[in-house]
Amino acid sequence: MNPHESQGPAGAPPPVVLSVENLSVGVRTGRSPVPVLDRVAFEVRAGETVCVVGESGSGKSVTSLTVMGLLPKDALAATGGRILVDGEDVLRASPARLRELRATRMAMVFQEPMTALNPVQRVGDQIDEVLRLHSGLGRAQRREKVLAMLEAVHLPDVRRIHDAYPHQLSGGQRQRIVIAMALILEPRLLIADEPTTALDVTTQRQILLLIRELQQKHGTAVLFITHDFGVVSEIADRIVVMNRGRLVEQGTRDEVLARPREDYTRMLIASVPSLVPRAARPRRAEVVLEVSGLDKTYTERRLFGPDRVVAAASDVNFTIARGEILGVVGESGSGKSTVARCVVRLIDPSAGAVRLKGRDIATVKRDALRPLRKHIQIVFQDPYRSLNPRRRIGESIIEGLLNNGVPRPDALEKARALLVMVGLPADAMHRYPHQFSGGQRQRICIARALALEPDILVADEAVSALDVSVQAQVLALLEEIRERTGVAVLFITHDLRVAAQICDTIVVMKKGRIVESGPTATVLATPREAYTRELIEAAPGRDWDFQNFRPLAKAPPSLAIA
Repeated sequence: MNPHESQGPAGAPPPVVLSVENLSVGVRTGRSPVPVLDRVAFEVRAGETVCVVGESGSGKSVTSLTVMGLLPKDALAATGGRILVDGEDVLRASPARLRELRATRMAMVFQEPMTALNPVQRVGDQIDEVLRLHSGLGRAQRREKVLAMLEAVHLPDVRRIHDAYPHQLSGGQRQRIVIAMALILEPRLLIADEPTTALDVTTQRQILLLIRELQQKHGTAVLFITHDFGVVSEIADRIVVMNRGRLVEQGTRDEVLARPREDYTRMLIASVPSLVPRAARPRRAEVVLEVSGLDKTYTERRLFGPDRVVAAASDVNFTIARGEILGVVGESGSGKSTVARCVVRLIDPSAGAVRLKGRDIATVKRDALRPLRKHIQIVFQDPYRSLNPRRRIGESIIEGLLNNGVPRPDALEKARALLVMVGLPADAMHRYPHQFSGGQRQRICIARALALEPDILVADEAVSALDVSVQAQVLALLEEIRERTGVAVLFITHDLRVAAQICDTIVVMKKGRIVESGPTATVLATPREAYTRELIEAAPGRDWDFQNFRPLAKAPPSLAIA
């Protein structure tokens, strides 16, 4: 379809594909429904990208699931309003009609492609299933169309990809498969729910370019759910801001980003970290961690042919001084998390030294590691999976203290003090993980990591899954803790804006090797390596000064197709 075919009469705006009119959604209870969405109203036109932004719990995803007719029937229900897709009310459609609409009129791309794909079915067969159920094409015609779609989403060696299983593909490739599956029948509306949150900046940019390219080719209306204002500044035609189930404000990209009317919108935008590095701090003389010549290789055993050796980290060298925050940045597969896990000895290095206050812990036998572990602790990306859902928070925090011989009364008292330090009430000790928000759970994980007063805190993508306001709070907390305790931080991230605001030093990794390192301001302002420049160029929102609500010089009007 030519995008111009989606236009109305000459001079008229494109037709409305999605119209959400006074939509209300409530939680099903024994009495009247508890409101989750309250009279939300907006529209998306053909060829337009509307970004819905807001904090966790604002109602963004509930809105998208309601449009798709995917609300859990025993938990949530639409209680008012209409959702029109090409004039047809989705809320009044039968289950059979909804199934038809989901393929032919509207489609959805979810945040985590691995959970959206069947792990035991080849990806080509999963795309073929959409055609088999919703088209009259024969097997050969379907295969030809699937291969053409794989080429359209710029996947390499499409015949090999067609026959691959999801686990054999990278995260970016899996997301392209999900996009191919969503667009194979050329739906009028594409809903993308946080499709790039877990991706590194270069893969993220490729996915955003791909969505825009396919949108321009087919005139698709795109509803893009995100908490990343950097992405919003690149792709949005219009922005819808939500808070606690209500629509706070909406307008064009420039109206909302440069002239926000509401305090809540201004708070969200001002929370976005800048790519301009903060002022450098003086480096202390005491080195607490020295990594030298670190290697990690994996051997893939093959039934036929020689074994395959993969170098996840090669000749990695860096030092961290007391009170310093060192950031490790790079694409997915660059070796960042491998280095972090070797440093903490969650995996054993193949070679090299990891000296913690002068002692090499890389070669210490596992049964002798316990007394050393209190000196180095880790905070993972997903705080919910990091906490035992069946244990109260207080018990999780004091576990390490009890294992190191601290009397239980003293451990409990310290846990209460730690919770207060990370901004939570002391009585949170008696609650379970599911009773906290994502940002609160991450604060609990930080408190647990600090219980043993470590010399090194490793943060492995510790803020990447958080919305911008909570992310800003957690970053401020880490800075406050560093200032108060002098703990050194090894900060693993793919977000250069976050690294610019918190890190004193940056190490750039590519394919397991360090390609560039130095003070943050030097690396980001005058990068020596082409790879570092590519990462900076791919960083979303680099052309906006969010704190001052204005575009920087020569900001492009929207994401251009390279």
